[in-house]
Amino acid sequence: MERSLRGIAGVFIIISVLLAHFVDLRWLWFTVFVGANLLQSAFTDWCPMMTILKKCGVK
Repeated sequence: MERSLRGIAGVFIIISVLLAHFVDLRWLWFTVFVGANLLQSAFTDWCPMMTILKKCGVK
């Protein structure tokens, strides 16, 4: 589960940086959102993406 989470977060960050470079700088706010979620999950041990992955059956 954690490997999937790190992979998804990495893909989200790479995509948002590419979108910011080629489309609009405001896509960097998505990068900030992903980073903030990772930071809060370090303190609370809860991540919205983990909840979604569990519902999708990822173990």
